[in-house]
Amino acid sequence: MNSVRDTYTCADRSAVRPLEILLVGAGITGLSTALALAKTGHSVTVFEFASEIKEVGAGIQIPPNASRILKRLGVLDELVPLMSFPSKASFRRYDSDDEIGSSPMMPELGQKYGAPAGIVHRADLQRVLLHAALGQGCRILTSHSVVAAHPSFRPRILVLDRQTGARRWWDADVVIAADGIKSTLRKQITTAIGFQDDPIPTGDAAYRLLIPRERIQHDPALLEMLNQNEAVRYMGPGGHVVGYPLRGNMLYNMVLVHPDESDNSITDRDCWITRGDRAKMLAFYSSWSPKIRAWISYADESVLDWSLNTYKPLPCWVHGYIALAGDACHPMLPYVAQGAASGIEDAASLARIFTHTDNVPLALSLYQKVRKERAERLAASASDTGRYLHLRDGPEQQQRDRQIIHQNVNNRTNDRWRDSEWQDFMFNTDVMRDIDENWEALVDSAPRQS
Repeated sequence: MNSVRDTYTCADRSAVRPLEILLVGAGITGLSTALALAKTGHSVTVFEFASEIKEVGAGIQIPPNASRILKRLGVLDELVPLMSFPSKASFRRYDSDDEIGSSPMMPELGQKYGAPAGIVHRADLQRVLLHAALGQGCRILTSHSVVAAHPSFRPRILVLDRQTGARRWWDADVVIAADGIKSTLRKQITTAIGFQDDPIPTGDAAYRLLIPRERIQHDPALLEMLNQNEAVRYMGPGGHVVGYPLRGNMLYNMVLVHPDESDNSITDRDCWITRGDRAKMLAFYSSWSPKIRAWISYADESVLDWSLNTYKPLPCWVHGYIALAGDACHPMLPYVAQGAASGIEDAASLARIFTHTDNVPLALSLYQKVRKERAERLAASASDTGRYLHLRDGPEQQQRDRQIIHQNVNNRTNDRWRDSEWQDFMFNTDVMRDIDENWEALVDSAPRQS
């Protein structure tokens, strides 16, 4: 991994005035936000629905725009030993293991953007952020769920202690909801502004597998894939597969996208996770690479299947003294690996803005201004990339594959993750520096506060 030459930190500026901040959700966005705000001098209380913050999830990518911020938060050095740093991403047709193209990852991306690109188990990142947030003085209350915000949307929320059944109103200077797409406060805000906020089915779903090394120890072909320091992506009709090693090559992470066969009614779509089975997986991927079928054969009999949905962009992320962050305001399909990174950018932006002003309405207005357009562009690019990956065999697919075969670093492509200009947009953006360097212009452009 290349060293990150960066003089910025999340504590090089202090809050204009320490604020009392209530934060909903102890996922990656929530913990990143709590840590960033606490480092600049605020008092942060986090409410988490779960009874304990334990290891769940699978692998996620940490691109340079996120690792840059994690470095400034002081947690990257602890994460590095837990991360994988693939040398390249290998692109393959679905029905063979022949590589039709590749894209360099490390050290090239790190050298180009001044921050590394890696992969980590979601639970490892969450654990490191939790430890850091607690060490910074954040109060994290598990088994607590937010029932509602005050109808005036001032910084007051009703919280249920799920262990005792007691309800209590909590007051603060600002409330930040980072509790995901099913956020209670997101729903309350969209209801208040009269916005229809239903999930839009994409027609895709995704199996997520984690295969431990011991299961494949007698399979030389799969052991070779596990030991290789690279990510692979198979593109096929109606789906694609991404795979890469985790935790020192002790786990192999796979995301297998396929047509969604669950009920298409919106009501049923409120439950996005269903139980799939290995036999159905093997049936869909029966004509795909023998290695993919082999990996599936080592999966559990019962697997989780995620329906992939999109949403219309929200008219606003802020209402009164309540702001949304992460998936609560910009859910993304996984095709450009910017979901967690965008939540981490939200965290850094909020903390940085409050080092320039203690005017909460102004700060939240500017947070929405600097973050909303970028996050929504990234979300839209993920949807476009999904179609590009799932082309059925034919002229369009052949043109795509020729483009991959002949691509060089300056080529444009509909695959946003590989497109050189889009990589610059994703990876080279520095939200903290942008806020500092453009602060006066941002304030001048803000709506007048009444």
